[in-house]
Amino acid sequence: MSKKPQTQKQVPQKPNAVKNQEGERPKVRFITIDGEDAGQRIDNFLLRTLKGVPKSHLYRLLRKGEIRVNKKRTKPVYKLAVDDVLRIAPIRVSEKTDNVSTSLNIVANLEKQILFEDDRLIVINKPSGMAVHGGSGLSFGLIEALRALRPDARTLELVHRLDRDTSGCLVVAKKRSALRHLHEQLRNKKVQKFYHALVKGHWPNKLTRVTEALKKNDLKSGERVVIVDNINGKESETRYKVLERYRGATLVRAFPVTGRTHQIRVHCQVSGHSIAMDAKYGHENFDAEMKDKGLKRLFLHAASIEFTHPKTDERMKIEAPLEPSLEKLLTRLVKE
Repeated sequence: MSKKPQTQKQVPQKPNAVKNQEGERPKVRFITIDGEDAGQRIDNFLLRTLKGVPKSHLYRLLRKGEIRVNKKRTKPVYKLAVDDVLRIAPIRVSEKTDNVSTSLNIVANLEKQILFEDDRLIVINKPSGMAVHGGSGLSFGLIEALRALRPDARTLELVHRLDRDTSGCLVVAKKRSALRHLHEQLRNKKVQKFYHALVKGHWPNKLTRVTEALKKNDLKSGERVVIVDNINGKESETRYKVLERYRGATLVRAFPVTGRTHQIRVHCQVSGHSIAMDAKYGHENFDAEMKDKGLKRLFLHAASIEFTHPKTDERMKIEAPLEPSLEKLLTRLVKE
């Protein structure tokens, strides 16, 4: 009589702990806060330090006490102080932070656009058509691309912004102390930004200041535009100087005393001298004329920026040259 084959009893296996990309189990991390990171909220610090960890997960870890400061539970709004010691429970952190490939031409070409760089700052000649950061359907912007080019930089943050279609000088801080220093200069109007714009018609020499108040307005289509509103709008001022006159156009230098959204563009429009190829505030006939001459982008360029270096206290002026397509257009215009 044959025996029934014996079946081996299956012993349930304990799941292995989650390993990181190198095959190692995550470990407890201890971070001592220095002067660069002091003063910021712990949630913002963690989002920047633990890239790849979802925001909701970080907040859950804080609530559960898995992340502590000086051995004590803390809240997301806690502001870090010098010599605080953070204990961070084992967390799997994705090494892919921004998913931006440095092999992309648009990313690789940014290296050539760097105008100045040291251990505190990067000043770059931002290309027209590139947003300063990702979002609204964009997988990445200039700041994400710079982080991919400088993977060893702990901090890379925008000091200010430029419209997507505007080119020119853009400052990025490599340390939080530099970011705070430059933001203070911006608040105290110690940073001077000068723009070059090609505008419609004959800009009068006597028109040196435009002070119309501006207000953001959302259209039914969902598009956001800025309108002149001297009752409910925010105080705004732009100063202008004529650089060159052409038949039917003027190259002006614009100095925004205040920093409102689309300020230079709207102040040009309300003065009757819209900027060439401005999709929001332009003049149809003038744009068509400039397009026929080869212009394919907004003719607004952040030509230079002046500020005090946050480490050396040296007053700096950095200039960004016009891209060749804009230079070429100017040679096709007839000077007056």
